[in-house]
Amino acid sequence: MNIRAPARREPDRRSHQSDRTRDALRAAHLYYMQDLTMDAIARELHTSRSSVSRLLSHARASGLVDIQIHSPLDAPSRLEREILERFQVTAHVVPIPDRASDVDRLERVALSVARILGQFFDSNMTMGIAWGSTMNAISRHVTVKQTHNSQIVQLNGAGNMSTTGLGYASEILGRFGNAFGAHVQQFPVPAFFDDPATKQAFWRERSVSRLLEMQGRMDVALFGLGSPFSEVPSRVYAGGYLDEADYASLSASGAVGDVATVFFRADGSTNGIPLNERGTGPDFTVLRRTPRRICVVAGSSKLASLHGALRAELITDLFVDEGTARALVSEA
Repeated sequence: MNIRAPARREPDRRSHQSDRTRDALRAAHLYYMQDLTMDAIARELHTSRSSVSRLLSHARASGLVDIQIHSPLDAPSRLEREILERFQVTAHVVPIPDRASDVDRLERVALSVARILGQFFDSNMTMGIAWGSTMNAISRHVTVKQTHNSQIVQLNGAGNMSTTGLGYASEILGRFGNAFGAHVQQFPVPAFFDDPATKQAFWRERSVSRLLEMQGRMDVALFGLGSPFSEVPSRVYAGGYLDEADYASLSASGAVGDVATVFFRADGSTNGIPLNERGTGPDFTVLRRTPRRICVVAGSSKLASLHGALRAELITDLFVDEGTARALVSEA
C-alpha cells in the first residue's frame, strides 16, 4: 500500500479542492500508516466519522492511496501461477462468487483494472484503447494519475449506418485522457467500410496514416474481447455494426470473437475472414509489437474468445474473474 503526494495543481484550481486533497492525504496517513481508528481520526481532524470515511474513499478514488494485496495462499494466486506457467501470461485473477451474473462480474473486474491501470501507464507513453462495453466499464472508475506528454489513441473506428460513433468512443477515451492528463487521438472512421478498396484508400491518407503510425508505436494496448456468446452483449455485436450477411460470413469463417473489430478463429488465426478486409482495427502483428497488451475478460461465455486470443499471442497481462480463470486452466 502506497500513499502518494498529489501532483502540483494549477494556480487557478479552487482552493476547496486542494483543501479536500490535503485532508484526504492526512486522513490516509493516520489510517493506513499510523493505524488510527476512524473515530480517533475524526477527533484529531475535528470532524465526524462519516466525513473521515468519505475522505478515505476520496484518497483511494483519486489515486492518493494505492492498495495492493499479495497472498501466496489464496486461490487467485494459484490460478495466476498456473496461467503464467501454461500461457506465459501475467494474470490478475479477481475473486468473485460463482453465483454472480456476468454484469456483476464485468463491473467488478473493470473496477479492479481501473484501480491499478496507472501502474502500467506513465509520462511519455502511448496507450491504445479499443472502445466497447468492457472499456466503458473501466473508464467509469479509472483512478487519477497525472502524466505529461502522454497519448491515448483509439484503436478502431466506431461509426456504422446509424451513427458516427464519435460520441460513444469520445466519452470512453475522454475519461481515460482526463484521468491521466493525456492527449486523446480519436480515429474518425467507420468500424467497417463497405468496400475493402475504400479502406485501402483511407489508409493512404496522411491524416489516417499518422494515427496508424501512432498505433505502431504504442507502449500499452488495453482491450476487451468481443464475443457473440456473451451475457453482456459486446458492442460490435449489439450496436448495429453487423447485418445478417456479416453474421453468416463470420459463422462460415469459424470466427469465435474479435479484438478491436478484428475477428479471429479458435486457433488465433485471422486470415481468410472476409470482414477483416473491411474492418478498421489494428492488424494483430501491430498488437504483438506492443510491449504491454492488457486484456480484460469477465464471464465464462467469453472463454472461447479468450482461448483464441491466447493462441494468437495477443496478451501479456490478463485481468479475469476467478470462475473464468478456473475454466481456462481446466480446459487447457
